Parts: sequence; C-alpha cells; structure tokens
Amino acid sequence: MTVFDLSGRVSVVTGGGRGIGLEISRSLAAAGARVMITGRQAKTLDAAKADIEGDVFGFPADVSSEEDVRQLVEHTEATVGPVEILVNNAGVNPYYKRTEHTTLDEWRHIIDVNLNGVFLCTREFGSKMLERQKGSIVNVTSVAAHTGLSRTGAYCAAKAGVEGLAKSLAQDWASKNVRVNNVAPGYVKTDLTAGLSANDALRTKIETRTPMGRLGDSDEISGAVVYLASDAAKYVTGATIAVDGGWIAT
Repeated sequence: MTVFDLSGRVSVVTGGGRGIGLEISRSLAAAGARVMITGRQAKTLDAAKADIEGDVFGFPADVSSEEDVRQLVEHTEATVGPVEILVNNAGVNPYYKRTEHTTLDEWRHIIDVNLNGVFLCTREFGSKMLERQKGSIVNVTSVAAHTGLSRTGAYCAAKAGVEGLAKSLAQDWASKNVRVNNVAPGYVKTDLTAGLSANDALRTKIETRTPMGRLGDSDEISGAVVYLASDAAKYVTGATIAVDGGWIAT
C-alpha cells in the first residue's frame, strides 16, 4: 500500500547497527527510506551498512553526548537530507541487580543512554522537524515501562520516562505536524539476548509468562515502527504499540 511507502524520506535510527535497531534500519530501507544509522562503534555501523540493501549511511555518535548528537544532526542534514523520521532505539541494560545494590554511576549510565539520549536526539532533530512542520518520531521503549521488571529499576524508570515525554510532546507538537509515538517490545530474540535464550530455565519462565508462548523476532518490532513512521499513522500521536506477545495484557 502507498501509505506505507517511505521513498526518499530521510530517517535516523539510533543504535541502528545491531539487534532490533538493525532490523528497523533494514525495514525502513526496504520501504524506500534513506537511512542514517548511528551508534558508538564505527565497525558495527560498517557491517550493518554492508548487510542492508538500499540507501544506508552511518555516523558514529554517543546519544548521551550533547555534542555528538549535534554533530549527528549537522552531518545528516548536510549529507543525506532533511530528516523526517527519527527512531530513538539506542539503549543499554547491562546491570541485573536490586536497586539497593545499584550505584549512582550505574543508575546514571542507564538513564543517560535510555532517557537523556532520547531527550537530546528528540530535541535536536525535533527542532528541525518543527521548522519544516513535518516529522515522525518513534521511540523504542519496553514492556518494562508498563509492568516493571525485577532487578532493573533504572531501566524501568528510563523507559517509563520516555513514554511520558512522548505524551507531552504529542500535545505540544501536534499542531506543527510532528508526531511522537512509542513501540514497546517484550522479550525479543537478538544477539543481545542470546544469553537469555541459552538459559533454558529463564527462557521457559519468560515463554510461560508470555501468552503467545515464545520470544518475539526483531522484524515483528520493525513492522510497527514502519507503520508509525508512515502516512498510515498520520492521525496517530502520543500512542504506544505493545509488540509483546500479550505480556502487558496479563
């Protein structure tokens, strides 16, 4: 359908070189978008560009760095074109511990990437979109924002914060034709969750908790992102689509 056609539209995917971000980048390119992927490792970006068919570009940046984000915006707008689609996908969750055992540095690390990084990218790219009165921002959040997950307090707080920010921006920016939405994945099979999949007891626990009885695939997340980025969702803002096998419903 033409409403899903993204031909020529410049898109930016943070954390777009691996995992869910890689599949989002692939799906946007397949829909015709010109895709700028960003992440901290140039080697990962180069591998992703070689793996994706279409107009794909790369620029190393740390989304928690204000200067890096500003350089990303300047480089993308100058070399690829005006950005119409931003996918805030970059995220980290390296600690699995109770909050009373979490250090302030560990807390700040997760908040800096998962929440502050979304704020910085949204502010900088969103300002350009507001000037042109056209744009779609899609945040990749998590079921953690809705149900909470044990021993991941900072991550849950960050993802809930992103969804709250999206609701506020949806009200502030709708009159300028800039939409802000979220996709909240459940547990998804990626290289980043390989350890989880290899743990039979933990995988079985998650599959039992999930009504569909399995982990998701990355391309099941990217389809929802393409929808929200496209004209098919032009009357949708401030919404969250849970792609979680029914996790939130239970």
